[in-house]
Amino acid sequence: MIVAPPRQAIVLLVTRHGGSLACRLQRAKEGIVAGRVADKVVLVTGGGSGIGRAAAALLAREGATVVVTDLNRNGGLETVQQIGGAASFLPHNTASDEDWRRVIADVLAEHGRLDGLVNNAGVSGPYPSTFESEDIELWRRIFAVNVEGVFLGCKHGVPAIRDSGGGSIVNLSSLAALVGTPELSAYGASKGAVRQFTKTVAMQCARKGYKVRCNSVHPGVIDTPMGGLLMKSDEMRERVRKRIPLGELGRPEDIGYGILFLISDESRYMTGAELVIDAGMSAI
Repeated sequence: MIVAPPRQAIVLLVTRHGGSLACRLQRAKEGIVAGRVADKVVLVTGGGSGIGRAAAALLAREGATVVVTDLNRNGGLETVQQIGGAASFLPHNTASDEDWRRVIADVLAEHGRLDGLVNNAGVSGPYPSTFESEDIELWRRIFAVNVEGVFLGCKHGVPAIRDSGGGSIVNLSSLAALVGTPELSAYGASKGAVRQFTKTVAMQCARKGYKVRCNSVHPGVIDTPMGGLLMKSDEMRERVRKRIPLGELGRPEDIGYGILFLISDESRYMTGAELVIDAGMSAI
């Protein structure tokens, strides 16, 4: 007598793209039904905390095989431990061309494809920091991570995703790309560059027929470790909260759900777009 395997095992193991067999077997063993990004291999930079960790967890929960990268090895490994068998970690300096080549090569060697890339890694710099007080070294350091890191991610990620049959890139910009930021001069300028570069990548990929979409996400004030560096006291947090139309700080998951949507095929008709998740701050 032949006994059919559980339905969830069939959904996870009989796949359209292949991907990581070990991760699919693990999900089947745990009884996880395929979700919104089932069988996609997704690379998330800066996944050791905050928005990156939340996005990685949501993507894995919805069926993706997630590769988490970060300079913070302990944070990255903690994210992977929290997610379980659907995730792995690679150390990664996103400002390094050599590191990007190694990470993409490792992902392709391990999983055979890359379907999605979340360019999330970023730094804010000190606060307050005006263009009159910033020195050139601080400016360059912020741009190296926030702008050059996204450039390198797209440069090396696009061919991998294209050759895998197409997919989606999500670049983390900011509300700071849409408004003036006199107390975070370099940060705001860097996120403005990410916003524009995202459109450039989107149009290039569309014109070339690569089937690679590229969109930017613009978080408002989110309660993350980076946000904590800017809101150093309860008084400051309360002052910021009162300026937010919906009256509360965002959670990393609020942005994670937006990233999940853009990586999924639900957003198949979106490219070069800006997804603003800021509780109404850009409407003030």
